[in-house]
Amino acid sequence: MRSFLLIACLGFCAVGIAGCTSSSGIDGLGLDKLGPSRETTNSIPRPATPVAETAAGPGRIVTINEEVAALADAGMPPVTPSALVGAGEARAVEAVEEVALAVPQEPAMAKSPVGPVNRHRFRDAKPINFGKASPKNYAVHGVDVSRWQGDIDWQTLKSQGANFVYIKATDGGDHLDPMFRKNWREAHKAGLKRGAYHFFYWCRTAGEQADWFIRNVPRVAGALPPVIDVEYNGQSSCKRRISAEKRREKMQVFMDRLEAHYGQRPIIYTAPDFYRDNLRGHFQNYPFWLRAVAQHPSKVYPGRDFVFWQYSGSGLSQGVKGKIDLNVFNGGEAQWRAWAGGQSLMAAE
Repeated sequence: MRSFLLIACLGFCAVGIAGCTSSSGIDGLGLDKLGPSRETTNSIPRPATPVAETAAGPGRIVTINEEVAALADAGMPPVTPSALVGAGEARAVEAVEEVALAVPQEPAMAKSPVGPVNRHRFRDAKPINFGKASPKNYAVHGVDVSRWQGDIDWQTLKSQGANFVYIKATDGGDHLDPMFRKNWREAHKAGLKRGAYHFFYWCRTAGEQADWFIRNVPRVAGALPPVIDVEYNGQSSCKRRISAEKRREKMQVFMDRLEAHYGQRPIIYTAPDFYRDNLRGHFQNYPFWLRAVAQHPSKVYPGRDFVFWQYSGSGLSQGVKGKIDLNVFNGGEAQWRAWAGGQSLMAAE
């Protein structure tokens, strides 16, 4: 519901639109040889609360109007200054003139409802015996998808126990998954909680990757926090491994940019080898999504709390042809409702 406590005049001035270049071409240039990174982190405050206490807390999405939300649900990118300005370009200037009453310090929040939890009926082409820590003992199951799942029958997939879905959106600075907009729209129509993820390229700047993600992923109420997928990619033409410190620096720049735009702290998805070499002991205040397909995450990532566990890359389900990644939420139904339902939208002014 709109609040009319403030009559504001918003003016945007954007200088230039960044052009797109080939990710594969830039990956092959070995940009890390050009010296220290010029990327610096933004000054977004970081609470001292550890992930274990914040994972179930509410997220927040910054204000958008109803027209932009409608375009987003139709698969169109939001019309915002950050969607128009590329990396390295001048930022849009927003001038707000207060005419009448002051903006309340605690704006009204529109909570996002969470539907009934569906019990999973997934199968696995390569089942693993996880013992007492079996994924079947978790209450809330979900999937992640990309172009490789083709056309999905979302209602059927939901009936099989998919309560949430993370959808592949972007790679690098100019690759958009061709199924993203359709998957984003259809998953929402089926009533699944949805989120988008970005596959990070190490030979592209973090700033241009953040701009590309923001340009293509709508900012809408109820969406799950954005995800940065960080792992080794043996198929990339970017062969030179940069230092762990520089990897973390680039991740921080990307995550800061997304947090400023979406109002939600991004989730870090990673795999065991990349975590061991680059992330162990770092990003303690960030939620993690951990891949562990042979053992429980507590054994693969000792001491690391997590929000999601990807336990299989060989899942089988009605509604999808071929294999699909299977995941669980690390908590019960009540915790899921508190966490997922807390992804809310500030009431428009």
